[in-house]
Amino acid sequence: MPRRTISLYHRIERALETIAGGSSPLETIQTTAHFLADTFTDDLGLKGGRIYSFDDGDYELVATFGLVGKIPLGQQVGADYMPIRHLLETGVAVMHRDDPGLDPTLEDLLGTGEVFAAIVVDDGHFILSFDVDAPHIAVDDLISTLNIVRLAINQQLREVRMAVVMEDARRIQTSILPRHLPSPGDFTLAGRCLAAEIVGGDFYDVIELDDASFDVVVADATGHGLPAALQVRDVFTGLRMGLSREYKLGGTLERLNRIIHRSRLATKFVSLFLAEIDLSGTIMYCCAGHPPALLVRASGEVERLAAGGLPLGPFPNARYTAGLSKIGPGDTLVIYTDGITEAHGVGETEFELDRLEELVVSARDLDPEALVERIFAEVQAFSGSETLHDDQTVLVVQRRKESDDE
Repeated sequence: MPRRTISLYHRIERALETIAGGSSPLETIQTTAHFLADTFTDDLGLKGGRIYSFDDGDYELVATFGLVGKIPLGQQVGADYMPIRHLLETGVAVMHRDDPGLDPTLEDLLGTGEVFAAIVVDDGHFILSFDVDAPHIAVDDLISTLNIVRLAINQQLREVRMAVVMEDARRIQTSILPRHLPSPGDFTLAGRCLAAEIVGGDFYDVIELDDASFDVVVADATGHGLPAALQVRDVFTGLRMGLSREYKLGGTLERLNRIIHRSRLATKFVSLFLAEIDLSGTIMYCCAGHPPALLVRASGEVERLAAGGLPLGPFPNARYTAGLSKIGPGDTLVIYTDGITEAHGVGETEFELDRLEELVVSARDLDPEALVERIFAEVQAFSGSETLHDDQTVLVVQRRKESDDE
């Protein structure tokens, strides 16, 4: 391949990388087409052209760009038109007005030049047709260069669509996480969730059942992005529906497990810690494949709450056993995801459960907000980096000391 052609490829690739995506596929394609016609006229002979959009079996002329005459938009071209069929098969085509199979009357209506090149993008949803005025450019070189353009536009459209998907996932996650946590009875709560990417698979929730009890949950769905966000939404909805119907913890998780197992989402693996706490301090909990919650006594003793069963999803007939404990005045319950204990430090060492336990014991007199802040600060200092390897979530439930109520 000639050195000049290789250089041109690289210039086009670098130039297209600088173009910002539009708010729609058509806007992205229009911006790119105008840019090519303005920037590479001398190199490619692309004077301007037309953009067609597929609609109900036909391609409709929806926009023009560059140095083309006034052409009425809305002209329809059938997908069975020979040049269109050829283009859909090859992705790129260079044509002359006198080529067999072209309809001179239709081409006059479309205002095409004597020589024109076309590319199909976005899985056939759009066609870009360029008028070409460069007799010195070899057809093979023009086809090769337009292939680069076609691939670059398709990549750009994928990125635009992915940004939309990720924003949808972010909205889902934001809508699930509680904006304000209640303070039932003599309990105070605080929580935080940090996603490793734009969105993640962690969430926490507090569900007030009645005047005498409330539920707390921390969950971790495998993966990131939209599948994880959708899975978390299903867990969130399933828990609230099940608990509102006064199902027992084990029964609620067994129903939810079967729902997740039948899911068609890419992620089918959810761990969670669910606890029902009455205002007298009784805790009934279930740990479904999740790291054990830490119940830190006012005295500094620690109980690891680990009773439960398998993660939700992999096994449709899994059974879950509830554990029982008691949170007294001055005690603190710390629920977290493995993004905390498996945070990477220097030399790929992990923060680990023992380190977290020592931390919460030493900081047990802090209020929940301050304790959550302390945990995240210590984990971040241990990691020495702003980059998260996994989502991180902490929920703290603390029962005020009796002296605090006086």
